[in-house]
Amino acid sequence: MSSHSIFPLQTPDYLLSFQFSSWYPTFSSISIKSTIIRPLSQAFKEYLDSDGIFVPEGSENVPAESTPSDQEDEDDAAIGQSFSFPDLDERIRQIIKEYGAIFPKLNFSSPKDASWVLPPSSPLKCTSPSDVYILLKSSDFISHDLSIDAVFEGCQCDSLNPPSYQLELVLRKWYPLDRSREFRCFVREGCLIGISQRDTNFYDFMNEPQTQSKILETLQRFWEDKIKSQWHGQQDYVFDVLMTRDLSWGHVLDFNPYAPRTDPLLFTYEELLSVFTQRLSVPELRIIDSPLHPLASRNAPAYQHNMLPMEALALSSGRDINDFSDLWKNDIQQSMNDDD
Repeated sequence: MSSHSIFPLQTPDYLLSFQFSSWYPTFSSISIKSTIIRPLSQAFKEYLDSDGIFVPEGSENVPAESTPSDQEDEDDAAIGQSFSFPDLDERIRQIIKEYGAIFPKLNFSSPKDASWVLPPSSPLKCTSPSDVYILLKSSDFISHDLSIDAVFEGCQCDSLNPPSYQLELVLRKWYPLDRSREFRCFVREGCLIGISQRDTNFYDFMNEPQTQSKILETLQRFWEDKIKSQWHGQQDYVFDVLMTRDLSWGHVLDFNPYAPRTDPLLFTYEELLSVFTQRLSVPELRIIDSPLHPLASRNAPAYQHNMLPMEALALSSGRDINDFSDLWKNDIQQSMNDDD
């Protein structure tokens, strides 16, 4: 591989080394407690791929009381495809009981773009199987993991011998994370070259020289002591870390391929290549250094383009896209009539 290429060679084996089940067993002691569920049924994949936002039957903790209108909806839904996963529901409930609360992801992607469907005070916090399903069903991000073509995009694959890929559901212990202490670290040919703030808000404390020095020193030591010698795959990767409150240590949140699909955040990959070719002894740290920084958040909700009104979410349950569209228009018209 040329040291002057922006990205390393993308192969199926390389990309699969970043699915959760590939790296978590090695790094579980420095990561968030998690459980991997696989294999998953074809019906579960079909549920995630199906139109509409609805939860499978029996997945809620407290079943709603049946009413005549509910029964009519159930009869209508029976004409189409319905889903129920009692065994998976029970497994999810067992893990919730063990962990207290969980947040889900698939092999590579988490439904963080759908955090708006659950209470904002506890984003991504799931306390029932239905919470898990509604997060996954409302997410655009997880669709990447449902398509083999998307998973291996950019790879040279043998059409006669396609790579093996098995969908997995990961349930991680939920914590109220302080996003100001999350960082993304870039490793190229076995060298830690760059560190970027993950949350693009401005934080005063992050701009203190002493704080920046401590972040750099801690993350470089953490990588050298706990990751560098344990990562046995190709030596080009990106890892996300949550630092402790005193910035003295960290916990691995995720690993990602050094590839266009992984957001370089406050860098560009061209800039990272430039840093790499300089062969500096210390990685470059980038943070939001001003409220006027061009990449600084402006108090808008993250992934707001993925959001739907909660009323739309409620109306969509168990309906295909055409039924939902008609019902949504009728509901808007009824609201207008009520305002007259």
